[in-house]
Amino acid sequence: MDTKPTPFLPALEGLRAIACCGIIVTHVAFQTGADTGSLINRMLARTDFFVPVFFALSGFLLWRRHRADFSWNLFDASNRRTVLGYYVKRVGRIMPAYLVTVGVVLLLFPVAGNPEWWQMLSNVFLVQIYVEGGLLGGLTHLWSLSVEMAFYLVLPLIAVLFGRRSWGIRVLCIIGLALISYGWAFIPAFASAPGPGALNPHIMPPAFAAWFAVGFLSAELEGRITPRAQTLIARCRPLFWAFAVAMLAVAASDGPEGLTHAEPAEFARRTLYGTLFAAALIMPYALSGRSRWLESSWMQALGRWSYSIFLWHMSMLSLVFPLLGIGLFQGYTALVLVATFVLTVPVAALSYAVVEEPARQWINAWWRDQRRKWDTTTASKDTAKATVTSQ
Repeated sequence: MDTKPTPFLPALEGLRAIACCGIIVTHVAFQTGADTGSLINRMLARTDFFVPVFFALSGFLLWRRHRADFSWNLFDASNRRTVLGYYVKRVGRIMPAYLVTVGVVLLLFPVAGNPEWWQMLSNVFLVQIYVEGGLLGGLTHLWSLSVEMAFYLVLPLIAVLFGRRSWGIRVLCIIGLALISYGWAFIPAFASAPGPGALNPHIMPPAFAAWFAVGFLSAELEGRITPRAQTLIARCRPLFWAFAVAMLAVAASDGPEGLTHAEPAEFARRTLYGTLFAAALIMPYALSGRSRWLESSWMQALGRWSYSIFLWHMSMLSLVFPLLGIGLFQGYTALVLVATFVLTVPVAALSYAVVEEPARQWINAWWRDQRRKWDTTTASKDTAKATVTSQ
């Protein structure tokens, strides 16, 4: 069975809301000192597993849409425009709100410190994970966007390599792609902990191939699930959530606490736990249709704002401590968490309404206009060529 996928899945929009909230929890837990000690504290630290949820969502949405779009023939004008259009839309989706956030934080927020020009430029161009000292205060969490941009860049190549092959071959290739993650930490040069400000191999793109592969596999399974299986999966969603919580507990019990650099085997296991966590949350909604609570109006709103929430929450968190008169690592986790949400959500909603969505629409409209002009020019040339040939 292979049916045409639904263009938009509202449940996944709601899942974005859950994911951005989970990422806020992990950062608040760390900065209030609630990420070590008890199992619950360590599980709060492991809510960073919502990063693989975001990566899997990107993998799912882009693979289902673009896996058959590209070819090796860069001499073909239509293919070149398809590739260019893909990149234009990705830039339009990510960069406008990102650049505004980076600019405001660097100019106005004390947490950014006094970075060197090269540190600022590395953040502007989203290459901070490749530059020593590139992770700046209020912007450290944006390492994951640098990883995501690398994924955007290589997706057309991945699609060309196996996007048009048979279903079974595609699935095997995706599994092979995922295995890169589990060998990455065992490369001898990456085994030791990096020094302060040094490059961290554990946040380089190959380390996260498995998390994007979860989304790829979900896209491959979509449309091949029978209605009966979809109903069964939907009924079992509480079990999937229970499994995800179990993965948090297992990961919290395995390996070092806090931000301690994991040994290769520990890092590979943590990557596996994150893979299973993401699969447990993505697949039940990607494969089995609707969800009343994730499709509620407030979850849909938070989902729309989730990218801006993610962008702004660390800078807002830096303001919470002086506003409340609380020092770093001194507790009050629940209070700091609530205050961070209260500050972040309105700023994110404004960012979405004023920057993110208008810029995306403008760039997409500009690209459609360019495509029309090119198509008109090509049609005119073809007509002229046909006229000359017929004479």
